[in-house]
Amino acid sequence: MTTIIRTRDLEKYYPVGYGRTYVLRRISIEVEEGEFVTIMGPSGAGKSTLLHILGMLDGRWQGEYEFHGQPVHRLKPRQRSELHKAHVGFVFQSYHLLDDLTVYENLEVPLTYRRIKRAERQALVCDALDRFGIVGKKDLFPNQLSGGQQQLVGVARAVIMKPSVIFADEPTGNLHSDQAREIMELFQRLNAGGTTIVQVTHSQENAAYGDRIIHLKDGWVVDETRLEARA
Repeated sequence: MTTIIRTRDLEKYYPVGYGRTYVLRRISIEVEEGEFVTIMGPSGAGKSTLLHILGMLDGRWQGEYEFHGQPVHRLKPRQRSELHKAHVGFVFQSYHLLDDLTVYENLEVPLTYRRIKRAERQALVCDALDRFGIVGKKDLFPNQLSGGQQQLVGVARAVIMKPSVIFADEPTGNLHSDQAREIMELFQRLNAGGTTIVQVTHSQENAAYGDRIIHLKDGWVVDETRLEARA
């Protein structure tokens, strides 16, 4: 298999007085193409920080990070941004939908960043609406949707450009159990279709949808667990 993510001695800290407070320490991990990996650990372990670095939403860190063979640690901010746009979809716990845009318009946003022509944008948005079963919601605003529906739109927006990797930060943290199950089953189908997924979660139930768990504690990788093959 092809290694899609590789870090070596990745660290992040904040200056405090004359010293440093480390959030991540010497993180060396690999993720293979097509894997479904979960990052777990107690609050303050550095899980979300690591996910944001891997998703190229945070550029302030030390160490080495290769993504699709590209040395992210050597790239300029604009180059990192282009790499992110080309390969990454990000799903947030709090949805991060734009309140003043409809569902249709929220889905269209990442396409406008890529300067895709209007006719192609329309086709991609309509395909996403149909694929995720939200055609009837296309003219509604986020505050008119349930939490589960908002997260469904968030996932649809993340995958509309067919990213090779989806990073999900506590994607079901604000959902009730039935909605959470729907989102996780959706991730499972996307992964079965070839999309690599890296999620942060506190939920053992959510972690069970994946192939492997990376355990963090106090900013360190303390253990890895490979899960039984899913049916």
